[in-house]
Amino acid sequence: MAHDHSHDHEGHNHDDVDLIEAGTTPAADAAPAKEGPFQTVRTYAPAISSLVLLLGGIGLDQYAPGWFGDPWRLIWYVVAYLPVGWPVLRRAWSSIRRGDVFTEFFLMSVATLGAFAIREYPEGVAVMLFYTIGELFQEAAVLRARRSIKALLDVRPDEVTVLRNGNAQVVKAATVAVGEVIQIRPGEKVGLDGTMRSDSGTFDTAALTGESVPRTIGRGEAVLAGMINRQSLVEMDVTTPYQDSKLSRILKLVQQATGRKAQTQEFIARFAKIYTPIICLLAVLITVLPYFFVADYRLADWLYRGLVFLVIGCPCALVISIPLGYFGGIGAGSRQGILFKGSVFLDLMTQVKTVVMDKTGTLTKGVFRVQEVNPVGIDAGTLARLTAALESKSTHPVATAVIEYARVNGDDNAFGNVPVEAVEEIAGHGLKGRVDGKEMLVGNAKLLRKFGVAFDEALTRIPYTVVMTALDGTFAGYFTIADEAKPDATDAVKRLQAEGIRTVMLSGDKSAVVEIVAKQVGIDEWHGDLLPEDKVAQVERLKAEQAANPKAKRRPAKLAFVGDGVNDAPVVALADVGMAMGGLGSDATIETADVIIQNDEPSKIATAVEIGRATRRIVWQNITLSLVVKAIVLVLGAGGVATMWEAVFADVGVAMLAILNAVRVQNLKFDGK
Repeated sequence: MAHDHSHDHEGHNHDDVDLIEAGTTPAADAAPAKEGPFQTVRTYAPAISSLVLLLGGIGLDQYAPGWFGDPWRLIWYVVAYLPVGWPVLRRAWSSIRRGDVFTEFFLMSVATLGAFAIREYPEGVAVMLFYTIGELFQEAAVLRARRSIKALLDVRPDEVTVLRNGNAQVVKAATVAVGEVIQIRPGEKVGLDGTMRSDSGTFDTAALTGESVPRTIGRGEAVLAGMINRQSLVEMDVTTPYQDSKLSRILKLVQQATGRKAQTQEFIARFAKIYTPIICLLAVLITVLPYFFVADYRLADWLYRGLVFLVIGCPCALVISIPLGYFGGIGAGSRQGILFKGSVFLDLMTQVKTVVMDKTGTLTKGVFRVQEVNPVGIDAGTLARLTAALESKSTHPVATAVIEYARVNGDDNAFGNVPVEAVEEIAGHGLKGRVDGKEMLVGNAKLLRKFGVAFDEALTRIPYTVVMTALDGTFAGYFTIADEAKPDATDAVKRLQAEGIRTVMLSGDKSAVVEIVAKQVGIDEWHGDLLPEDKVAQVERLKAEQAANPKAKRRPAKLAFVGDGVNDAPVVALADVGMAMGGLGSDATIETADVIIQNDEPSKIATAVEIGRATRRIVWQNITLSLVVKAIVLVLGAGGVATMWEAVFADVGVAMLAILNAVRVQNLKFDGK
């Protein structure tokens, strides 16, 4: 189906995300899809008025044939035809002027004007009316999918409060420069990316990550556009221009999402360019050829058959419902917090047979937590308080874990009041200092060996990070610290395996730690102690193994890689489908990825696979329905059995059924059940 690509989208709000490419669907050429009573009346009034006049004309044909004759009958049906027919005639003419003759607009125009030429007025009006109703159905479906995706726009405020010369001014977010300070009031959305200037603040991050629990952000930590301030007034330093914020970049990716078409979609578009001229030629032959072979040839009869054949042959159901099916899949993904950067990746997800995942930030939270406290000759509370006091002089993530443990399991300021003196940081070892009058060491085994403190060497074989403590030269206990698996990590792996997908974990962490996490969540294969180039080598090996599989010749198996760190960007680019944990992932990985998981939940990997498979299933249902029904009715139409009414069903009726089927993907539940 070739559309009016040069059509000027007058009336569109250019600040909105226009996700339907010009020419992808008839709705793209239609009136701007805005909501409200006036727009609703304007959208549906032509079809309603045409329907009323058509029914009135049929009634007059039935009950007042004596005086309801030409020219009044012709005038009546022309008036009924114009509200729905004129827009299609205009689009057909526009396409012809550009040299694009064989469009569905051309087929509909020829078929309906031909019906008028042979005085089949009601059928001419009916064909155009039901074609228009089909477009309205499709437009409603597109709007529904578009609303799911454009919901992202609601989390980006246009205005912010900036501090300039000591005064708070409300200005456009786009005018704020990097380095300026903005204020966020309680209940207000953050308009720009930046770092916290105030001591701390509590933010609702659900719009970005799907996380329902508010998050506390401290001084110097990142604050992203779209978060909502939940407590007191806070200030932040702007670090990124409005157009370059993480949310703005994701919105741009959404705008481009329909640009990368699936192979099925591209095939249907190519098919329509060949198919439509063939249908036109066959319609002409059905009309003309019988003149040479039929004894009682009547032009009106055979022209009617040719027109019926044209209407039946119109590829609307295919070219409308296929892109709509994929667009619905992108919309369904958006509702689940998953952004597909094009329908091609919906198709690729159906071919994924291996999912390779990074550990930290993908399957685990990427935040160190104290797992155990084992005091020796001292109570656990005192050990935690003294250790946290010394660790408070360090910014290392392990130190942060000990401090957080002391806060949660004791008085918030307990260790803050402990006197700490003569702190010395020994690189690669730990900290040394005087705490509450005692000589204290906090660090790894190398630190204690350096100062001659005896401890059980078996502790060095613990796979987790171990923080050892010594007081006045005597071993006082140790902390085990580890990253935690995400709550849905095990469920994610089970769902992928249930889909017949092999799961692999690659990590730069110690192999012993990687093994523990892998067994905890049920991963099929795992490798640790990997540098970024080692991850690339592993992915290349896995892809080669898949390609060598005999089954791959029939349907190539694809590999997906899921990561979140900067060091994951090369592997994400190498994979057949690169997936990024987008809520808190690195910018480089998000830019490189084909699929972005907004809420950082690994279970959404399986959801992405399920959405891809459901979309492909619905698309092929529509292709099969359209081709089978059309083939049957084309034969009946050529044989003179099918009338224009059957033709309307074969074209518009099937298109409407296909549209309704395509909409289903947005209502399906993707929860692994």
